[in-house]
Amino acid sequence: MSGIDAKKIRTRHFREAKANGQKVSVLTSYDALSARIFDEAGVDMLLVGDSAANVVLGRDTTLSITLDEMIVLAKAVTIAAKRAFVVVDLPFGTYEVSPNQAVESAIRIMRETGAAAVKVEGGVEIAQTIRRIVDAGIPVVGHIGYTPQSEHSLGGHVVQGRGASSGKLIADARAVEQAGAFAVVLEMVPAEAAREVTQDLSITTIGIGAGNGTDGQVLVWQDAFGLNRGKKPRFVREYATLGDSLHDAAQAYIADIHAGTFPGEAESF
Repeated sequence: MSGIDAKKIRTRHFREAKANGQKVSVLTSYDALSARIFDEAGVDMLLVGDSAANVVLGRDTTLSITLDEMIVLAKAVTIAAKRAFVVVDLPFGTYEVSPNQAVESAIRIMRETGAAAVKVEGGVEIAQTIRRIVDAGIPVVGHIGYTPQSEHSLGGHVVQGRGASSGKLIADARAVEQAGAFAVVLEMVPAEAAREVTQDLSITTIGIGAGNGTDGQVLVWQDAFGLNRGKKPRFVREYATLGDSLHDAAQAYIADIHAGTFPGEAESF
């Protein structure tokens, strides 16, 4: 499988990939075991997303996850990932008060987890904050379009960048780039709008529900590989059905216990 050709991926490799027209692969990860598997498979970037609030902690939204919780998860991922570039979300409430707050939060993540970058949501309104984090020597991934931390002000899970709002998407993308971010996530925006943004920017664009015209793609791994057996977003392609496999395996385990066949000789001392 082709990916970025590097023993350890750095920000410069994403610039080179875009210049060469090479697509970038991104998956979420929140633990050492999945991080090791994805890293060995050749995934270029691992995102320790605040989506952990949903798919790990079982909460309805991402808003309640804390910086301390994110740091615990991110530590596990960075320990396991040897090649992949690890990015950690700044969770809600850890960067909005002021650029100083954002820098302090980003420093904690970098110092305590060993991650390579942080991700922040927002466009024009957050550009000054991105610049301050970058000036502190910390690489930043932006996130525009649908931004989950703003789900209430956006009116729920609604596609962004349609019609008249396409101008805002371009403005946000340019602001994030000019502020110094090396990449930007485009979430739930029309494919053509995402393609135009990608062509307009010199930094890497990573799509999720944004068509195939972006420089890379990201999915939440529990959705992509079927661990989540519930309703999934329209933009998810399911590559495995791990939830069903685990369900069947658990039932087989229960059956063996009830039948008295586990443990057998091979599993006994």
